[in-house]
Amino acid sequence: MARILNPVVIPSGVQVSVDGQAINIKGAKGAVTHVVRGDVLIKQEGNELRFSPQLQTPSNVAMVGTTRALVGNIFRGLTSGFERKLELVGVGYRAQAQGKTLNLTLGFSHPVKYDAPEGITIETPSQTEILIKGVDKQKVGQVAAEIRAYRPPEPYKGKGIKYAGEKIIRKEAKKK
Repeated sequence: MARILNPVVIPSGVQVSVDGQAINIKGAKGAVTHVVRGDVLIKQEGNELRFSPQLQTPSNVAMVGTTRALVGNIFRGLTSGFERKLELVGVGYRAQAQGKTLNLTLGFSHPVKYDAPEGITIETPSQTEILIKGVDKQKVGQVAAEIRAYRPPEPYKGKGIKYAGEKIIRKEAKKK
């Protein structure tokens, strides 16, 4: 409960305007409009945004915390951005970015092409690394999950596409 009472501090270089239940945020990396549910009241005081529930019900208090976190993530995305790193593990597994298209060779009989949505950039520092960058945290995570879904890591050899730093729980092979 104490966390939701803390205001969200507006970082320098970010312009915010509150218009009813819509928050218009403009930063160095773009502009975002976030519409807040009617259960949450918004107040802008100087360089802070304060959120409070309209009625003190558990669902309204929960929405205040959710809204506070979403707006904080928008601020972070517009100032520094979000990124997610994927690693390809397996013989012959390769990735190559060409503009907005990611070409993957994952052991299938055909190459896999993935077109990045608007606002997302995909880079391949090496053939076995994929770097997904963007302003929207949800969209970056969704793109990473969609790419990983082409070949999730399998538990016997660990081959597939995994998140950087992800630990794959390995199974032991059958014994005679």
